[in-house]
Amino acid sequence: MSRDQVINKTIDFVKAKLEGDSSGHDWWHIYRVWNLSKKIQEKEKGDLFIIEMAALLHDVADWKFYENEEAGLMVVRDWLIKIDLSSDIIEEIIYIIKNVSYKGAGVKDQMKTLEGKIVQDADRLDAIGAIGVARTFAFGGKFGSEMHNPEEDAKLHNSFEEYKNSKGTTINHFYEKLLLLKDRINTKTAKEIALERHNYMEVFLKQFYDEWNSLK
Repeated sequence: MSRDQVINKTIDFVKAKLEGDSSGHDWWHIYRVWNLSKKIQEKEKGDLFIIEMAALLHDVADWKFYENEEAGLMVVRDWLIKIDLSSDIIEEIIYIIKNVSYKGAGVKDQMKTLEGKIVQDADRLDAIGAIGVARTFAFGGKFGSEMHNPEEDAKLHNSFEEYKNSKGTTINHFYEKLLLLKDRINTKTAKEIALERHNYMEVFLKQFYDEWNSLK
């Protein structure tokens, strides 16, 4: 198969896997991350095929939807073997997917490759700004989080286990993750995009609190 054929088959595979998702991890999230990854790659370079495949498959393996992290990675690995990619390429893609996610404020990012940093940046850009706000409330509603509870403080988690098991409010998620992402972007190209999106979230939160406190 040509690389274009592999990409197209993978698109169909991902669409089928994520069909009907209402948590903000649907096909259209993948589509945006895929396009943002290509946009960043135009300036930052790196292997476009590896970037596209990792971007397309990154949420098929998301730990939030399996009993453990390895179960999701096995689904991706089986697909990559099925479409007959070389073992070296498979391991590069798996490495990116395994390390792409944010795992808590106190947990350092492990991403080492340029391709991985680009996909991670694109995924994080889609977690902030107007789309990020919408996705955060979609996710909170899907998994039963309170929207806001002023008696509950945000927590800066020091381990992946602590972050993974957190049951905080949707508003606290801004402080536990989203507002921290601007300073955890890897590439110059993505940092320029992140600044405007970060500022939008700060404006949103100010308006939210003004309305909550009946100031507006």
